[in-house]
Amino acid sequence: MAARVLEKRQLSENVFSILFEAPKIARKRKPGQFVVVRIHEQGERIPLTIADADAGGGTVRLIFQVVGKSTAQMADLNVGDEVLDLVGPLGTPTHIENVGTVACIGGGVGIAPVFPITQGLKNAGNHIIAIIGARTKDLIIMEQEMRSVSDELVVTTDDGTYGFHGFVSQALENLYLLPGKKIDQVVAIGPVPMMRAVCDVTRKYSLPTIVSLNSIMVDATGMCGACRVSVGGKTRFVCVDGPEFDGHQVDFKELIDRQRIYLNEEKESYDHFCSCRQQTVRR
Repeated sequence: MAARVLEKRQLSENVFSILFEAPKIARKRKPGQFVVVRIHEQGERIPLTIADADAGGGTVRLIFQVVGKSTAQMADLNVGDEVLDLVGPLGTPTHIENVGTVACIGGGVGIAPVFPITQGLKNAGNHIIAIIGARTKDLIIMEQEMRSVSDELVVTTDDGTYGFHGFVSQALENLYLLPGKKIDQVVAIGPVPMMRAVCDVTRKYSLPTIVSLNSIMVDATGMCGACRVSVGGKTRFVCVDGPEFDGHQVDFKELIDRQRIYLNEEKESYDHFCSCRQQTVRR
């Protein structure tokens, strides 16, 4: 179903927020679910987690980073433009219950998908420790939104320009786990190396950890098998079995290898798109 752009904002370098008019999706979506966007008839199908939704207003917010041709085309959209398809909500929703104290960790653009999960866990009565991080201060997004749904908020930067100097995994261990503070569950979303690092830390403490995977996806209905991952030695499909899994069971090496399969083709397509755009501007 087509969806109209109601608002567009740039949050940081190459990270954009777009508010779409999508009343049916807004009414049904739950934390952890995603949509698939197709900009035009020949466009790639882009899976994006729903960062926020307003059931009353009939809107959904998608936050994404420009990493290739399709996301660059999406960043070129303006208020009033329409995408050809906005399909969802898809995926298995986050299991929300009161477990006690939950550390919700977001890295980079992964802060966006961790926000609705944090909000849902907070509303269920959990004590929320939020840890969000990026390479540098200017790349931190949604700090105020995360603060509004958290009891404690830690901001980290790799270069030390803001907050805790180090990775989110280091902040979790140094500020909470090593001092012996009680945490009952961890939810971590971000780049695969970040999620793996968090799981390496929490495994030492036998701390249940949920991650949301972003494998290559095509049809998003479980038919093509492109998004398959190994979890606990079994093949699972991220689009229908996930996107959330037990982080201690995920084969992160295989996931990283599969994500790199089309890197050369993706770069070639993106470079060609940028070249064509520059030629159009010169004319």
